[in-house]
Amino acid sequence: MRMLDMSNDSGLFQDRESSTSLPMYEAKMFHQFDRGWATYEGLDVRDASLTEKQDPDFRVTPRYWVDKQEVDNKLAGKWDKQWLLAFRGITKAVNERTAIFSLLPRVAIGHSAPIMLTEIKNSNLISCLQANLSSLVFDFVTRQKAGGTNFSFFIIKQLPIIPPESYTPQDIEFISSRVLELVYTAWDMQPFAQDMGYEGAPFVWNPERRAILRAELDAKYAKLYGLTRKELRYILDPSDVYGAEFPSETFRVLKSKELKEYGEYRTQRLVLAAWDLLELGEQMLSEVRAIEGFEMIAVPSEDVAIRSGIV
Repeated sequence: MRMLDMSNDSGLFQDRESSTSLPMYEAKMFHQFDRGWATYEGLDVRDASLTEKQDPDFRVTPRYWVDKQEVDNKLAGKWDKQWLLAFRGITKAVNERTAIFSLLPRVAIGHSAPIMLTEIKNSNLISCLQANLSSLVFDFVTRQKAGGTNFSFFIIKQLPIIPPESYTPQDIEFISSRVLELVYTAWDMQPFAQDMGYEGAPFVWNPERRAILRAELDAKYAKLYGLTRKELRYILDPSDVYGAEFPSETFRVLKSKELKEYGEYRTQRLVLAAWDLLELGEQMLSEVRAIEGFEMIAVPSEDVAIRSGIV
């Protein structure tokens, strides 16, 4: 569903915030598991800083606001939760990530970010949907379907999404607990946390921990899709399987960015390490990750192994 058209509904836009208005999000303002990716300063948009992301009171500043009643009217009879699931309607198969879905507060949203109104009402299952749509495996398939820049519902309907009935209670607990921690980092997402049965304060935005949580979700979904470790390695980087001369690429921008920032393809290491730990069992993964000084390092063979900072 497209909530507001930036041209046809421009008469509803307000230049100043009021006691009855909601911020109007645009697609460029959010990213995967990040409802505060970018914020306006005057007429310009900038990325939110790490300090801002770590502030649970931080809220993005939009270009416009819309009266809350207008949003309620758009969602009446369609969606009764105090949060939304939206996605970027413009993308490219060569971007760092192609499918950008995010859980957001209940806000006004421009047409560049359609919202998903699911028949699923269980918040834990919707959190699984968010994780599924943000997984590397799903993104890999999306890249094969996204021929242009428009990421429309007719494309989404062709993509392989894990059906709700395929999840076991253990799967749902594993996934939803990690989605909760990734999503609930600020007070404006408290309604989502409460619907998930969590009444505590927002989780701390810790980039290192978030990378591990996301890697665990990526490894989990690789298993739910029935992949082998070799197939997962191919999705992460075909050259890891077939050599540097192999003429195909998957996540080149992501790999290049991480090589520059971390000196390694960190996502590849973390996802394969999470896969190895899942081979030993989810309980083992939780226990090992809790050990102080533990570092997730995937071994370069098909053997399941763990290397940590305490060994």
